[in-house]
Amino acid sequence: MSKWMVMAKRADFKAIAEKYGIDQVTARLLRNRDVIGDEEIETWLHGTLEDIRDPHEIGEIDKAADIIAASIRAGERIRIIGDYDVDGICSTYILYRGLLAAGAKTPDYMLPDRISDGYGLNENLIRRAAEDSIDLILTCDNGIRAIDEITLANELGIRVVVTDHHESKKDADGREILPDAAAVVDPKKEGDPCTFSSICGAVVAYKFLQVLFERIPVAEADALFEEFLVFAAFATNCDVMPLVDENRILMKEGLRRIAACPNKGLLALIRSCRLDPQALRASDFGFYLGPKLNATGRLSTAAKALELLMAQTEEDAVRIAGDLDALNEERKELEARGVDKANAVYEEKGYDRDKILVIYLPDIHESLAGIIAGRIRERYDKPAIILTDAAEEGLVKGSGRSVPQYDMYAGLSATEDLFLRFGGHEQAAGLTLKKEHIDTLRSRLNADCTLSETDLEQTLRIDMEMPMSYATEELARQFEILEPCGKGNPRPLFAARDMLLLNGRIIGRNHNVGKYQVADAAGRKYDIICFKGLERFNDFLRDKFGADGLNDIYDGYRPKNEYRFHMAYHVGINVYQGRESLQFELRDYL
Repeated sequence: MSKWMVMAKRADFKAIAEKYGIDQVTARLLRNRDVIGDEEIETWLHGTLEDIRDPHEIGEIDKAADIIAASIRAGERIRIIGDYDVDGICSTYILYRGLLAAGAKTPDYMLPDRISDGYGLNENLIRRAAEDSIDLILTCDNGIRAIDEITLANELGIRVVVTDHHESKKDADGREILPDAAAVVDPKKEGDPCTFSSICGAVVAYKFLQVLFERIPVAEADALFEEFLVFAAFATNCDVMPLVDENRILMKEGLRRIAACPNKGLLALIRSCRLDPQALRASDFGFYLGPKLNATGRLSTAAKALELLMAQTEEDAVRIAGDLDALNEERKELEARGVDKANAVYEEKGYDRDKILVIYLPDIHESLAGIIAGRIRERYDKPAIILTDAAEEGLVKGSGRSVPQYDMYAGLSATEDLFLRFGGHEQAAGLTLKKEHIDTLRSRLNADCTLSETDLEQTLRIDMEMPMSYATEELARQFEILEPCGKGNPRPLFAARDMLLLNGRIIGRNHNVGKYQVADAAGRKYDIICFKGLERFNDFLRDKFGADGLNDIYDGYRPKNEYRFHMAYHVGINVYQGRESLQFELRDYL
């Protein structure tokens, strides 16, 4: 259950509303997002690509561009090594197309296999590059932590230029350790002059090409950057970068360009999701498009996703998009089964008493452990680690997803003696250990955990209390000036007290959406929809009103009792068969 905190930031909302021609509710939403002062409000409402920071701000980006430009002119063999997620795929595509345009004669790319290679640059990929007579490796979305691997590359006569956006390694005293690369372009390096470092790997690649093309003029540069901007926006959303500052501008401008994007593969992917390229929202990247690209790296090879983006004909694009769709459907089915199994283990073994969930599922696909951990964390509001059998006999591999109140990396570091491999950050981690140590890991994590039940309650930040009767289609459309929404710029969220729940029904192809009718104190009725967390909402209704009450709500006739609850909701415009209507979306409840 979440704790609700209604924002109480102050400003002259009436004056802001009058100056910018917006409702006072919208003015309050801007203040809640710390958009303060005329310059910030103006940039938020009307910012353009001219407001994007100079790419030369990033440390060593000019040095890296000089090295790559010289390598291209010398006719050397350059290999791009990316990663198997959306950011790695998009940044690889951007760099490959950019190097070709700059005249590189034999560039190629390689993405690691999630199972056999693991994340990013590794010894296997370095040795394969040596066998293929590669002169220079250009990384994207990885490399900053590849200390040993880049040392090996140097020993084998291969230079490495790193472009990345992750945190660097630290020694036991907390001092930064950087790889011995020819150049390291990463805004997260300690002391880097970049003034906004929260950008994804694809944006780093985008900025790198801006600098490279200064050294090697490219006739079609403007057209290429129009396309690259779309992929930078795609990766920004799917890598969950904060949609503030220049990220918000990049996302907004990228969305505007999608309909005119010449990439046949991307347009085929959009159509396979039954989406309109001219009406795409930032959330569509994360909910619909991203999972299909990610499915290739989970159940097949991410090279399939790059094949889609490289497709030269519509026929090829549609065919490959269909393959990705089938992979994603398989992924969803396997994920649903894994979540069901995890829930069953939770119930059977009485894990409700644990603060840190460690659940062993021996027969799930190891690439799904992180997704399943995330679903379990969402349902029980607890950090969750899902383990499954590894390819090596007697070992298990897993992924963890945490809640904001618990530093998973620190918690696991205290048990690092149990692991063969381990890495991560505050909110996520990956680990490998012997199967015999699973119970020890569970007991030690819980024994060391100092979180109370109150600590584990999530805090939901609500913009304001607003009666549903105040919401209109005009106001909902006005909220669109806050788009694109995402991390750091959440969708506007409102609260309504003592709503009467009249009835409900389950809809959707997968029976995972709830549609309900509620009434306010004045008897006005509204339809609300629950797109996410239907199972959790049903748990809430059962706990609050009993099993009979839950059945009563779904029976289709007026309930015998009054079922009242407080609800947190979003307001938007629903478009169905060309008709637009006001839509209330259930987010949380008390």
